[in-house]
Amino acid sequence: MTIRPITDDDSVAITDIYNWYILNTTITFELETISSLAMQQRIQEKLVHHDWLVGEVNHEIIGYAYYGAFRARPAYSHTVESTIYLAHDRLGQGLGTLLYRELIHSAAVRGFREMIGIIALPNQGSIKLHQKLGFEETGVLKQVGYKFDRYIDVGIWQKSLG
Repeated sequence: MTIRPITDDDSVAITDIYNWYILNTTITFELETISSLAMQQRIQEKLVHHDWLVGEVNHEIIGYAYYGAFRARPAYSHTVESTIYLAHDRLGQGLGTLLYRELIHSAAVRGFREMIGIIALPNQGSIKLHQKLGFEETGVLKQVGYKFDRYIDVGIWQKSLG
């Protein structure tokens, strides 16, 4: 797998990946699909101060990962919140581990100290990925999301970057 910074040309492929999760899972709390233009705007907002990476296999984008501000207040400026999505047919192949590891390295190099992962529960795959990469569960928010006619808990995972 090749891991590289995102470009505007990647927005259609990553929008397709993300929209599948919107329509089929509770992993994202987004309720309606988004356009590639909306995704481009999100990318540009993140790239002002943070990183967004894509993973490619044979020139096909199979996933993406990024981090952004954890909270808006200045005292949180050394903490970031991470996000990772893989094409649903690419799960369980170790690709997420490679992509997430590179994202963690990128944040550490830029001087961020803590990374937060927010996981809609249940999600054993994401929990295992976070544990493998050294994240620790720091809390659970009960029934904070509502999608597909049910309330959803959210796990909070944290990793020290240095």
